[in-house]
Amino acid sequence: MRDFYGVDLQTPMMLGTARYPSPAVMENAFHESGASVATVSLRRERGAGQAFWDMVRGLGVHLLPNTAGCHSAREAITTAQMAREYFQTDWIKLEVIGNSDTLQPDPFGLIKAAEVLCADGFKVFPYTTEDQVLAARLVDAGCHVLMPWGAPIGSGMGLNNIHGLRTLRAAFPDVAMVIDAGLGLPSHAAQAMEMGFDAILLNTAVAEADDPATMARAFALATEAGALAATSGPMGMRDMAVPSTPLIGKAWL
Repeated sequence: MRDFYGVDLQTPMMLGTARYPSPAVMENAFHESGASVATVSLRRERGAGQAFWDMVRGLGVHLLPNTAGCHSAREAITTAQMAREYFQTDWIKLEVIGNSDTLQPDPFGLIKAAEVLCADGFKVFPYTTEDQVLAARLVDAGCHVLMPWGAPIGSGMGLNNIHGLRTLRAAFPDVAMVIDAGLGLPSHAAQAMEMGFDAILLNTAVAEADDPATMARAFALATEAGALAATSGPMGMRDMAVPSTPLIGKAWL
C-alpha cells in the first residue's frame, strides 16, 4: 500500500459519512467495507450531535475532514483550520468548487488554498481533475496525495476519461493517488485499481444503494480484486487472435 503522509492504510478504500438513511446503516456499511478512512464534513458533523460524532470515532478509522461546499480559497482555508481544531487532525480533503453544475474544482482557488494549507502544516488531499498541469502545481505546493475525479460527484458514471487518468497515473509514479467521485458500480472501482491507482473514495454509490452494507461489501471485494490484478502483471492487449491451446501434438486428420 502506498504511503499516505506517513500512514500505511490497511485497505485501499475510503468511505464518506453523508446521505445514509440512518447512522446505524452507515455504521454497518463501514463494517462491511473494511474502509480505512472516513471522510467527514465539518458543517455536517457540527450539527449532527455528539452521539453521531462518537459513533464515527468508534469506527476505528482515520478521519479525513473535507472542505465540501467551499467555492473560494479563503472559505476552504478557514474551513480547514476549523476542521483541524475540531477533529484534531492535520489531514484535510481540499475541495474548492468552481462550477455548481458539475462540481468541478476551481484550479486557481485549489492551488492557492493548497499552498497556504501545506505551508501551515496540513496534509492536503486535493480533489482535482485528471489535468497534469494542475497536478504538477499541486505537487509543487506540497501535496503528497492527489485525488483525481473519475466523473462528477454523485454522478455514478465511473471513469469518464480513461486516457487522461492513465496518463496522469504514469506521469506521477511516486505520488499516492485516490480516485475520488463519480464511481457508481464495483466494476468502476476494480477498473481504477487495475489502472494502478492506490485507493478509491466512495459515498453516494454506497449510501444511496438499496442495501448500503451489501454494496459496501461489493465495493470492497472489487477494490481488492483490482489491486491484486494490478500487482500480478496483466497480459498486454493484441490486435490479432492467438490460440490459447498449443498446436504441438494436434492430430492431423
